[in-house]
Amino acid sequence: MDRPRLSSRFPDFPWDTLADAKQRAHAHPDGIVDLSIGTPVDPTPSVAREALAAASDAPGYPTVAAPEAVRQAAVDWLERRLGVTGLTTDQVLLTVGSKELIANLPSQLALGPADTVVLPSLAYPTYEVGARFAGARVVLGDPVADGLTDVPALVYVNSPANPHGEVLSAEHLRAVVRWCRERGALLVSDECYADFGWEREPVSVLHPDVCEGSHDGLLAVHSTSKRSNLAGYRAGFVAGDAAVVAELLAVRKHLGFMLPTPVQQAFAAAIADDEHVVLQRRRYAERRDALRRALESAGFTITHSEGSLYLWATRGEGCRDTVAWLAERGILVAPGDFYGERGAQHVRVAFTATDERVAAAVARLTES
Repeated sequence: MDRPRLSSRFPDFPWDTLADAKQRAHAHPDGIVDLSIGTPVDPTPSVAREALAAASDAPGYPTVAAPEAVRQAAVDWLERRLGVTGLTTDQVLLTVGSKELIANLPSQLALGPADTVVLPSLAYPTYEVGARFAGARVVLGDPVADGLTDVPALVYVNSPANPHGEVLSAEHLRAVVRWCRERGALLVSDECYADFGWEREPVSVLHPDVCEGSHDGLLAVHSTSKRSNLAGYRAGFVAGDAAVVAELLAVRKHLGFMLPTPVQQAFAAAIADDEHVVLQRRRYAERRDALRRALESAGFTITHSEGSLYLWATRGEGCRDTVAWLAERGILVAPGDFYGERGAQHVRVAFTATDERVAAAVARLTES
């Protein structure tokens, strides 16, 4: 019996469309400078690696909930770093990285064809993938700025944003919180770049100035991949509305979504340590400044880019033409149309490559 394929709900995997540009970039005599994906390249901090090793004798099954001490580390970090108060460990759930949670969230909350999910018009593709996975309807836009009239079940915001690095103000986030509460929508704030605000300080949706003293109807999604170079560990968490977290826990226990015990302990150690993040911010700041100057000298305009690990750059032409122009110089970037129609004339330039590769890109751009 023929059945519809689940994969038919999804768009083409965007990175597959970069194969030709990647091949051209690889042909450069000095090799490719890959600034497309934004994967961390710097060492995983010793505090996480030592905790992983110390917990490596783990013959028993881990729990989906994770030990209270591990969840307390997340609560403490949210208060210490982002000023979130009044949160308890029952409001925190570890996730297998932030992408997994976003991809599965609509389905695990039992959303379906009768439900609407609102996404930013420039957005990380997994928001749409997760909505399609559940069969939900997708609407693009900012609920407040775009005056949306839909009554959604779920609304995503992302600040600092991928791809363009916009950082939303506390005032705007507070307005979105009110808009969602008036309609009974769950607001999910993807804050995985919270440690990387360059021109504006990121604010959590759970901050008391934003949530107005209540976490009801709100979730914040966080990751250690970016702040701690733990992308290979797949360690993130979601925090907020106690009832929603409890429902996710109940579902995920049946489905087996759990972090290995050693990874849980590495997560707790990394999230409790801020010293290594200071060093990582310094690395990224230097690479960001060097690439920004080089891109501008080559005729690019940088827009937004107040936060995150990317520069949102344009030459005033179609993004695929810009990708090709850079590929001829051995530099691979992500075309803006990966992230929505509004990105059609931009490219996303990650500054997560090594110092040596960033220097190579700078040299090629300034010679152009």
